[in-house]
Amino acid sequence: MPLKNSSDKASNPWGVKVLRYEIKDINPPSTVRDALEKQMRAERERRAVVAQSEGDRQARINVSEGERQEIVNLSEAQKLKQVNEAEGKAREIELLAAATAEGIRTIASAINERGGMEAVNLRVAEQYVEQFGKLAKETNTLILPQEVGNIGGFVATVTSAMQAVNNGGENKGPEAKLPVE
Repeated sequence: MPLKNSSDKASNPWGVKVLRYEIKDINPPSTVRDALEKQMRAERERRAVVAQSEGDRQARINVSEGERQEIVNLSEAQKLKQVNEAEGKAREIELLAAATAEGIRTIASAINERGGMEAVNLRVAEQYVEQFGKLAKETNTLILPQEVGNIGGFVATVTSAMQAVNNGGENKGPEAKLPVE
């Protein structure tokens, strides 16, 4: 503004009022020009470095947020998997227990029907022979009942034990004793 004011004072006696001034061309010395160019280059480089560092910073933030979200998602998926597996196992146990209970009821009902005890005796004898055969094949040490050849005696013992249970603990048949050595 001092240049405008001094120009205005100088032109006032002629009735001219200076409102603004415009510089069309400046030719600074080459040393000043070089210094200004260096300053402009340095400012551009500084802005480029700042922009690059801001971009790098934002990229690292984005990557870390993505990794964090991935960890959260994997954790939630693992938790959901464990809950689903636990619920599945619980349901399996419930169904197995219900099926076992129904099977026991069916067997108990069948035993009380006509010919039921004879069927039980046959099944016990079959399993006795089957298990005895497995013992002979699978191991070199055998634990044998007192009377190996007396399957009928073993079946009679099991039958009398079952009758005792069916009669409410009253043993009305031969005494139920398992052979012991």
